[in-house]
Amino acid sequence: MNGILDNLGIDPFYLFIIIFILQIVFIVLYVLLNSRYRKLQRSYSTFMRGRSGKNLEKSIFKKFSELEEISEMVKENEKAVQDIRKKMEDHYQKVGIVKYDAFHEMGGNLSFVLTMLDQNDNGWIFNAMHSREGCYTYIKEIIKGESYIELSEEERQCLEKAVYQEEYDLKDIKKYKK
Repeated sequence: MNGILDNLGIDPFYLFIIIFILQIVFIVLYVLLNSRYRKLQRSYSTFMRGRSGKNLEKSIFKKFSELEEISEMVKENEKAVQDIRKKMEDHYQKVGIVKYDAFHEMGGNLSFVLTMLDQNDNGWIFNAMHSREGCYTYIKEIIKGESYIELSEEERQCLEKAVYQEEYDLKDIKKYKK
């Protein structure tokens, strides 16, 4: 053997070192592959725990049927939400209120205007005027944010609050508490 390597011009010591390095590389690869195999084996065991192939197939089909049921429920819920939205268009959603003194220092700030509108700005303005003699209540119809009957300043202000969904100013609330 020494003669063959000598004829090729290869030192046997270098050949030994190359084979040794290859063995170390193969051992490291074996350890890495073995650890990955064990992780895969554990995952497989967890996945297949207590199940045969038939049971696993039934389990998967059961999950698919549950997903189909959930999908149907989502479609029904979407339809129900659309129906509710459609119905809500005709309900009163916008409100405005303005308190005022109708008879200037005779009735206090007990008079008020209340506006109730739906999504399309259709609805009513209620005006309750309080005095020492009694209470007078008026109602005016609002169509598309407008009244065909002339509005008082307080009624116009209340209508604007409802149409534009204005926040109530805390100064106004404090003013009426006095």
